[in-house]
Amino acid sequence: MDWEVSPSGARFKVQNLGEKQLRLLEFGQNLNHPEWCLKGHTGYVLEGEMEVEFDARILRFKAGDGLYFPSGEAERHRPRAVSETVLVIFVEDV
Repeated sequence: MDWEVSPSGARFKVQNLGEKQLRLLEFGQNLNHPEWCLKGHTGYVLEGEMEVEFDARILRFKAGDGLYFPSGEAERHRPRAVSETVLVIFVEDV
């Protein structure tokens, strides 16, 4: 399976799992995430270090850390790479 590239500059591979999908995501400090993400995510940071911005706080994750973000307007979030690149694998809502 080849890497795809999003308009925001992230590379990804996706495997559909019915109502969910498995996503391998690689992004760097040049990621331009134009909007808040409303999808739910459960997974792990495989490489690098990232921050995830919520309305009034910033959470930091590094390689080996688990991630869980519920879906919905109240749980919207935006990722940002702290290290040069970040590799994350997660299951997300479709």
